[in-house]
Amino acid sequence: MIKSKLPHVSTTIFSVMSQLATEHQAINLAQGFPDFDADPELINRLNFYSSQNYNQYAPMSGVEKLRVLLSEKYSHLYQSEYDFQHEINITSGASQAIFNVISTLIHPNDEVIIFEPAYDLYQPTVELFGGKIVPIQLTYPDYSIDFTILKQKITDKTKLIIVNNPNNPTGRILAEDDLKQFEQILKDTNCYLLADEVYEHITFDGKPHHSFALLNAVKDKIFIVGSFGKLFHITGWKIGYILAEKELMKEFRKCHQFNTFSTHTPSQYAIADYLEYPEHYLQLNDFFQQKRDFFIHGLKSTSFDVLPCEGTYFISANYAKISDLPDNEFAKQLTEQHKVATIPISAFYHNKKDDHVIRFCFAKKDETLLNALDNLNKV
Repeated sequence: MIKSKLPHVSTTIFSVMSQLATEHQAINLAQGFPDFDADPELINRLNFYSSQNYNQYAPMSGVEKLRVLLSEKYSHLYQSEYDFQHEINITSGASQAIFNVISTLIHPNDEVIIFEPAYDLYQPTVELFGGKIVPIQLTYPDYSIDFTILKQKITDKTKLIIVNNPNNPTGRILAEDDLKQFEQILKDTNCYLLADEVYEHITFDGKPHHSFALLNAVKDKIFIVGSFGKLFHITGWKIGYILAEKELMKEFRKCHQFNTFSTHTPSQYAIADYLEYPEHYLQLNDFFQQKRDFFIHGLKSTSFDVLPCEGTYFISANYAKISDLPDNEFAKQLTEQHKVATIPISAFYHNKKDDHVIRFCFAKKDETLLNALDNLNKV
C-alpha cells in the first residue's frame, strides 16, 4: 500500500467540471482553454519544422532563437535585461516551470505564502517537497492584497511568496504601487518571489500589466513564469518559459534537466518565428476585451452579479440572488440542469471559503458564449 504524499488531494476541480460537462453535454466555460482555432500561420510553421525533421531533442535551455526573442521582448516592454544564455529557459508549460521553481527552493518546513483564491497547483507542489503553505485571503469582493497582513506573515521560515498577476480566478491586476510594496519586502527579507504572469498580455480598459520584471533592484530574488499556450491559444502545446537571474537559473536548471530535460522542438521553432511579430501578442488585450464585454453585457439580463474583471480570460460572478446552495453544488446544478459548466471559487481556497461565487471562462467563440448566455438567462 502506497503511503500518499498528498493524502488530501483528489482530481482537480477543472477535470471534475469538464468531465461533468461532457457527461451532460453542457457548454464548458469551466476549464481555461479557447475553443477557437490558433492562427493558421502558426500551425503552418509547426508543420514546416516537423516536416523538415526538427524532431530531435532541443537544447535543455530551449531553442536559441526563441530565447533571444524573449530577451528582446522583456527589454523592450519592461526595460529589464535578461541574458538569453543564462537567464531564460523554455519549459514544457508554465506549470512545469512553477513546479520546478518550487522544487528548486523548498526544503522541509520552509514556508510559502500564497494569496487566496489561488491557482490550485501551488499548495500541493509545495507540500510534495515538505513545505508549508501560509495562505493570505484576499478580501472579497475587491480581492486586494493587505500588505500589512503580508508583512506580519513573513517569518524566518518564509522562503517564497507566490503571486499570480493578472490573477486567476479573480481577474484582478496589480498596480504600480503594489509592485513597490513587494520590492521593499524583498529588500527587507531573505525570501524569494515567484511571479506567475501567464496572462500578462490580457489586461483591459487601458490598464497596463506591471510585470515583476520591472523590479530590477531585486531581480536576484524573482522568478518570472510565462505561457505561450495562453499567449497564442495553444494550451495543448504545453510550452512555457521562465526568466531568472543567472545564479537562480543555474539552480533551476539542475532540477529542470532531470524533469523534462527539453521541450517539444518543432513547437519552439514555430513559436520563435511567430514571436518575431509583436502584434501577435500586443493585440490580445483588444481581442479578449471584446469577448469580455460581450459576455458581461449578456449577463446583465440575468440575476448574476458580475465582479470586476481587469485581466485574464475569466469572469467571476456572485449567484446569491439565485440560490443559497454552496458554490460547488450550485456549479454542478448549473451544469446538469442548465448545461453551462463553471468553476466554484471555493476550490481556490485551502479551507473552501464560499462567497457564492463561480468563475466563467470567456475565451470562447462568440457562438459558444451566445449559447451559454441563452442558457444562463433561463436560470
